[in-house]
Amino acid sequence: MQDVYAQLVSYVLGVWRHRWLALGMAWVLALTGWAYVWQMPESYVATARMHVDTNSVLRPLMRGLTVTPDINQRIQMMSQTLLSRPNLERLARMTDLDLGATTEGQKEALIKRMQQSIGLSGSRGNASLYSIEVTDPDRETARRVAQALITVFIENSMSDKREDSSGAQSFLQQQIADSERRLVEAERRLALFKQENVDVLPGGGGDYYSRLQETRGALQQAQLQLREVENRRRELQRQIEGEDPVFIAGGSSGMAQSPLDARVQSLQMQMDGLLARYTAKHPEVVRLRGLIEELEAERQADYARMREQPGASFGGLASSPVYQGMRSMLAQTEAEAAELRVRVGEYERRAEELVGKVNQIPEVEAELKQLNRDYDVIARQHQQMLERRESARLSGDVESTGGEVTFRVIDPPFVPQKPSKPNKLLLNAGVLVVALGAGVGIALLLALVHPIVTDARMLAHSTGLPLLGTVTWNKSPEEKRSSVWRLAGFTVCGGALLIAFAGVLVAPGIAA
Repeated sequence: MQDVYAQLVSYVLGVWRHRWLALGMAWVLALTGWAYVWQMPESYVATARMHVDTNSVLRPLMRGLTVTPDINQRIQMMSQTLLSRPNLERLARMTDLDLGATTEGQKEALIKRMQQSIGLSGSRGNASLYSIEVTDPDRETARRVAQALITVFIENSMSDKREDSSGAQSFLQQQIADSERRLVEAERRLALFKQENVDVLPGGGGDYYSRLQETRGALQQAQLQLREVENRRRELQRQIEGEDPVFIAGGSSGMAQSPLDARVQSLQMQMDGLLARYTAKHPEVVRLRGLIEELEAERQADYARMREQPGASFGGLASSPVYQGMRSMLAQTEAEAAELRVRVGEYERRAEELVGKVNQIPEVEAELKQLNRDYDVIARQHQQMLERRESARLSGDVESTGGEVTFRVIDPPFVPQKPSKPNKLLLNAGVLVVALGAGVGIALLLALVHPIVTDARMLAHSTGLPLLGTVTWNKSPEEKRSSVWRLAGFTVCGGALLIAFAGVLVAPGIAA
C-alpha cells in the first residue's frame, strides 16, 4: 500500500512539475473549443403532443378469431409513410418552404433537410401518446411545420382508418362466405352419416338396444303364431286323413253317424277344454285320450265289419260337406303358415343384422359426436362472424357521423423563445473538461517519459544501493519569494481560465 501511495505522489509531483505546460495546453484547447461552439448554428425545436386512439375497427372484430395484431402497427406504418416524399412535398407547400427552392437540386436539398428535421416518436408509458418535434433555424417556420404535420397526421390516419373499416367489412364478408360453405358441407356429412347408420344411431326412433329388443320380441311372437298354425294344420291333416267313408246300403249315398262317433266327438271336446287349462301329461287328459283311442279302435272295427257286408255301396268323401269344409280350412291354414314363415325369416334376418352391428356402436357413436362437435363449432363461428359484420357496419356508421373522437391534440405546437439546439452550456462545459484533461494528460506523459527522483525511496529503488540517510534542502528567502510568485501566477492563470468559461456561458444571454 505504501508503494502505491508513493507512486501516486510521484505522478502528482511529475504533473505539478509540468504545470505550466498543462495550463497552456488547457487554455489553447478551451479557447479553440469555445470558438467552435460559438459559431455553431442555432435552431429552434417546436414540440407538440397528441393522443391517438389506436383501437382501429379491425381490432374488436378480430378479437378471439385470429391472432390479434400489434395495436400500434397501423400508427407505426402511418408514421413511416408520413415522412415519405409526397407528404414532405405537401408539407413544404403548406408552409411555403417550397417558394425558395426553384431548381431540382434545391428541392432535393429541402426534402432531405425536412426529413432530418422532423421527428415522430411514441411514449413508452402510453402507446396512444405521440410527440412531434420539428427543428429549424427559424422559430416561426418550426411552429408552422409542426402545425402542418399534425394536420397531415390526422388526415392520413382518418383515411387509413376508413380503409381499415372497409377492409374489415370485405374480410368478414369473405370469411362468412367461407364459413357458410363449411357449414353446408358439415350438414351434408352429418345427414349422410345418419342415413348410413340410422339403425344403430341413438335417439330418433329409439336406440340400438331398444330396436334389437323389439325385433326379438316380434320374432318370438311370430314364432309362437307359426307354431300355433302348424299345430292346427297338423290336426286338420290328421282329421282329414282319419275321415272314413260313410256308406248306406242299397246304393244310396249319404251320411250316417253312429253312437260311437257322437261319443268320440264329445270326449274330444272335453279333452280340448282340458288342454286349454292343463298340459298333455295331466292325468285327466291322459285318461280321456285313452278312452278316445279305445272308441276309435272300436269304431274302426265296426267300419271294417260293415265293409264286409255284401251289397253295400259307399258314398265318396268328396260329396261330404264336413270333408270339404276341413279341406278348405286346411288350405287356409297352410297359407297362413307360409305367411308366418316369411315373417319369421324376416325378423330373424333383422335380428342377426342388428346383432352383427353390435361392435360398430362405439365407433358410430364416437364419429357422430365428432361430426356434431365440428358442426357446432362451425355454426357458432358463423354466427359470431355475422354478429361482427353487423358490429362493423354500426361502427362504420358511427364514424361517418363523427360520433367517435379518435384524435386529440394535447399540447399544441410550442417553440421556446431561446434556441433549443445545440445545448451550448453543456458543450462549453464539456470543452473545459476535455481541455483540462488533455493538459493534465500531457504533463503526466512528460513526467513518465522524463522521470525524476522525488524522495529517498525512489532513489534506493532506482540505484539498488542501500540508503544511509537524507539531507534536507533549505531554500533561501529569495527562492521562497520566487516560489510564491510562481504559484500566484499559476493560480491567476488558472482562475482566468475559469473566468473565461463563465464569460462564455453568460455571453449568449447578454447577446440575446
